[in-house]
Amino acid sequence: MSASAADPIVVVSDATVDYPPARGSEAFRALAGVTFSIRPGEILGMVGETGSGKSTLARMLSGDTGRRASENAPAIVGGSVKVLGRELRKLAPRHRAELELRVGYLPQDAARRLTHGSTVAENISEPVLMRDRRFDRRELGRMVAELIDAMQLPLGLMGAYPHELSGGQRQRVAVARSLILEPTLWIADEPTAGVDITVRDAMLQALASIRQNRSFSALVIGHEAAVTSGIADRVAVLQKGQLIGLGTLGEVLASPAHPYLRGLATEYETTTGPIPLP
Repeated sequence: MSASAADPIVVVSDATVDYPPARGSEAFRALAGVTFSIRPGEILGMVGETGSGKSTLARMLSGDTGRRASENAPAIVGGSVKVLGRELRKLAPRHRAELELRVGYLPQDAARRLTHGSTVAENISEPVLMRDRRFDRRELGRMVAELIDAMQLPLGLMGAYPHELSGGQRQRVAVARSLILEPTLWIADEPTAGVDITVRDAMLQALASIRQNRSFSALVIGHEAAVTSGIADRVAVLQKGQLIGLGTLGEVLASPAHPYLRGLATEYETTTGPIPLP
């Protein structure tokens, strides 16, 4: 059954996620008993140290949950994970294809996945043309130009190739590509990776504006609470595969009980200033 407009976009309930056993080793538990939801129109920021399970969670919610046993993809082995009303543990291929049309996914290495022999405009356009080769080219060009401008890139780069761009520019092109289908849910793993600090805040503001205009929900993953909270309505904190904090930035960091949260609170106060009141 599909979700209604009032239902949460994402519902993760006591979810446990494993990677299949590699040669000579046992299965690896990436997430254990994680519970949270994302409401319509909400941006949930997620922070945590390397290896905490953030990228696994992003990959899982994008629908990549071990379609074949041979794939090194995360498998939901306990609990429930619903995206747009679909239970991912028993998702039929037809429903998976439908979900992929409505979920924009920016993986951690998205900038390196750009097609090197295609221009910036062609890279951003590709997801649309893969689904409809007859899509109006003038309208598609307008959509691409709008996203390039929103990502703080000059329109003159539309005809450039990825190897002609800086790492931060390639990252912004990848972000634009992940948004071109106007997703209902956007999953972004480190969207500002490699982006110069002088552009980062403007880019985050642009993303917030795009979210407001298009009314999508999002999971935005990052390492720094200060950066993630700049765009997020709530913040979730993962540590060693477990959710140890969930709420507004003030609710999570104002009275931290967990040592990792105390470290985040100290980092925030040192780099940004006083923690917002809950």
